[in-house]
Amino acid sequence: MYLLGYDIGSSSVKACLVEANTGKIVASDFFPKEEMAITAVKAGWAEQAPEDWWANLKLAHASVIQQSQVKAEDIKAIGITWQMHGLVLVDKDQNVLRPSIIWCDSRAVPYGEKAFKAIGEEKCLSHLLNSPGNFTASKLAWVKENEPEVFDKIDKLMLPGDYIAMKLSGNISMTIEGLSEGMFWDFKTQSVSEDILSYYGIPKSFIPEIKPIFGLQGEVSAQAAKELGLKEGIPLTYRAGDQPNNAASLNVFNPGEIASTAGTSGVVYGVLDKLDYDKKSRVNTFAHVNYTPDQTRLGVLLCINGTGILNSWLRRNLAVEGLSYNDMNNLAAQSPIGSKGLSVIPFGNGAERVLENKEVDCSIHGINFNIHTKADLLRAGQEGIVFSYEYGMEIMKEMGMNIHLIRAGYANMFLSPVFAQTLASVSGATIELFNTDGAAGAAKAAGMGAGIYASNEEAFASLIKISVIEPEADKKTQYRDAYEKWKSLIK
Repeated sequence: MYLLGYDIGSSSVKACLVEANTGKIVASDFFPKEEMAITAVKAGWAEQAPEDWWANLKLAHASVIQQSQVKAEDIKAIGITWQMHGLVLVDKDQNVLRPSIIWCDSRAVPYGEKAFKAIGEEKCLSHLLNSPGNFTASKLAWVKENEPEVFDKIDKLMLPGDYIAMKLSGNISMTIEGLSEGMFWDFKTQSVSEDILSYYGIPKSFIPEIKPIFGLQGEVSAQAAKELGLKEGIPLTYRAGDQPNNAASLNVFNPGEIASTAGTSGVVYGVLDKLDYDKKSRVNTFAHVNYTPDQTRLGVLLCINGTGILNSWLRRNLAVEGLSYNDMNNLAAQSPIGSKGLSVIPFGNGAERVLENKEVDCSIHGINFNIHTKADLLRAGQEGIVFSYEYGMEIMKEMGMNIHLIRAGYANMFLSPVFAQTLASVSGATIELFNTDGAAGAAKAAGMGAGIYASNEEAFASLIKISVIEPEADKKTQYRDAYEKWKSLIK
């Protein structure tokens, strides 16, 4: 008996097959092998073709089935996770009307700011738990104003994972978690936000049918079964955005628990059991995977756009040709704490919510041609990413979150000892690294949704802890001094 998970990222699409009884990953793969293209027609824009997600999903899926030789009838449930906040629009025939405006596109910032003032800041925060900001609803408002011919053809709006569910099942639906990340959910009325729909002039008919996060959301159609070599009727039983799903993958379900990722963007995500928000929307509050109208479970999300993408930029443009990320990590480790006074502000990937949607770009400060080397620059880049985390976590602490333990997958920036140790030491939190990823988490969560597992403890009992990083207490002053210097540069 097997469970299938799909992770629709902005860099690649991953498929993972998990053996349900043991929780063991039997096969996984991702496509494309080079990073998926992001189209930026103008500065601050970022679009992808949903059709490309589906094409790459089929390639990853075929590889996983070929690797595992698992029979289609032995796959019992499917889970989906996706890059959050993207906008997908289809007509009545389920044809995509325009490329998806994805998470790191900042064109909708002015629309969200106007809505925040017009609807009322207190009302937005108390009902949506956020400013409308640069989220999905505001992206749709941009389409309405700038592409009215597209807006007139819209039958349904979706998030990236909803599009994949549509391709798998032939039906269109959303979850409360998805609605909340798009700014369409009113937590006070526990219904679709009339304020957002009314202010932006969005017909309620654009909102698909609402399905539970865990539970039957649809079944594999005859067409999808033919395209993927699956059995018709396999249930889709779980769907969540990548950060709530990453938390679930690390068995972070309860108040006070914290998860983190450090891929293209960087995230710290903590669970709350009460309606709360940051008054400046620098960190954002959404429905967590186990949120229900009867159980308040919210995810407080700190998202830094300019994180791993800085490391990849340094590799492409400054590193010696052929230098691997592991080589870069080893070089960074040769530089001392504080990078000999060198500081990197990593915000070069669009507007940053933690900076109140300002675009401050990436900058390097304090270069001395006589003392600084490539190792110092690489370390300063990693430290700058960590310091942006700490800057946001200070806001989360102001909301009452106690950050003393952070769980993360052993992947991306967490593969760097410099990155992990700096994060532990500057924050004072112990870091636990696990062997898991979003696609595997979605597969196991699908097992919960299908009733194969009775609880999250059972579903994620097979998590393998790889290492634990404790703060370097004797070097706390060095880390904090470097952070305070960095922090002074963004004031």
